[in-house]
Amino acid sequence: MINTPKVLFVSAILAWSGTSLYASNNAEMVKNIMKLRADVEGLYSKIDENKENYKSQMKSYAMQLADNEAQVNRKETAIKVAEDKIKKLEEKIAAKGAASDDLKPMLEKAIENLKQVIAHGFPFKREERIAELEKIKTELEKGDITQEKALSLVWASYDDALRMTKEIGLFKQQIKLGGEEKLAKVAKVGTVMMFFKTPDGQVGYVTNNNGRYKYVVADDSKSKEQIEAILDALQKQIRTGYFNLPNALVAQGVK
Repeated sequence: MINTPKVLFVSAILAWSGTSLYASNNAEMVKNIMKLRADVEGLYSKIDENKENYKSQMKSYAMQLADNEAQVNRKETAIKVAEDKIKKLEEKIAAKGAASDDLKPMLEKAIENLKQVIAHGFPFKREERIAELEKIKTELEKGDITQEKALSLVWASYDDALRMTKEIGLFKQQIKLGGEEKLAKVAKVGTVMMFFKTPDGQVGYVTNNNGRYKYVVADDSKSKEQIEAILDALQKQIRTGYFNLPNALVAQGVK
C-alpha cells in the first residue's frame, strides 16, 4: 500500500511522455504535408505559366507563318506581273525592231571603226574591249539581240572610250615585255600616261613612238621610286595630290 502512489506517478509520467511524442510526430508530419502541398501547388502554378507561355509562343509563330505566307504570295504575284510585263515588252521590241529601218550596216561600220581606234590607240585592255565589240557583232548577226539593243551597247562602248580619257585608276592587264606576256598592275592616268609593275618586280611606263606603243622598264632608282609611289597611292584609293612622275607622256611620244 505504501508503494502505490509511486507506481501511479511513474505510470502518469510515462503516459504523458508517450502523448507528447505522438503529438510531436503528428506536428512534424503535418508540417511536411503542408510543405509538400505548397511544393505541389507551386509546380502546378509553373505548369500553368509554362502552358500560357507556350500558347503565346505558338500564337506568335502562327502569326509569323501567316505573315511569311502572305509575303511569299505577294512576291509570287509580283513576279508573275513582272514576267507578263517583260513578255509584253519583248513582243513590243520585236515588233518595233521588225518594223524599223535596217540598222545593221551602220552598226557594223561603227563597230569596225571603234575596233580600229582601240587596236591602234592607247594600250589599255585592248583585247577585252575588242572582244566585247566582237560579241555585240556576233549576237546582232545571229539575232540574239535586237538592233536597238546593239545600238545601245555600241554607244556605251564609244562612251567608255571617252570616259577612259579622264579616268585615273589601278588595274590589271596583260602586257608584252621583252617578247613575253605578263599579267601586270597598271596605273592609268587618263590616256596620257601608263605605268606598270610585273609580278617579278619590274616597273616601267608606256611610250608612244609614231603611233607605236612600247612598254619600257625603268632603269634608274629615281624613276622606280616615283612609279612605286603612284602605284601605292592608287592602291590606297588616293587619286588627288602632288606626285613626281617619270617623263612618260604617251600622247606626245616622249621617251
